[in-house]
Amino acid sequence: MNPLRTPGALVAALALTALPATAAAHDGNHPFENCSEAYASGYADIPEGDRHYGSHLDRDGDGIGCDSPPAGFVPVDDKESDAGTEGADDTGQSGTDLAETGGSDSTPYIAAGGLVAVLAGGTVMLAVQRRRANR
Repeated sequence: MNPLRTPGALVAALALTALPATAAAHDGNHPFENCSEAYASGYADIPEGDRHYGSHLDRDGDGIGCDSPPAGFVPVDDKESDAGTEGADDTGQSGTDLAETGGSDSTPYIAAGGLVAVLAGGTVMLAVQRRRANR
């Protein structure tokens, strides 16, 4: 009997594909994973003590992380000023919160709930198939 053709393997495969990768957007409360992530977010020359600083970002140990930005790097302050008033509300403030991405603190719980639902459905499917096979 080929284990890949059993209903249990099908349920396991469905459960693994239903489990989303919960990538969290950088919220500024922790260091960046690497300098590429920092540069993409508009941060460079991050001083020690800054909430974005991490010793892993400071390869030369001078207290400044990600101090070699790539050509064409645009700092976060310049990105905000280039946005202009597009998307501004009545107070003149930009509505940037509409473009934010990532999950919230509840995302892993929602993913776990989806996984439980898929596994429960698979269990019911297996029980029904076994009951039909025993008739």
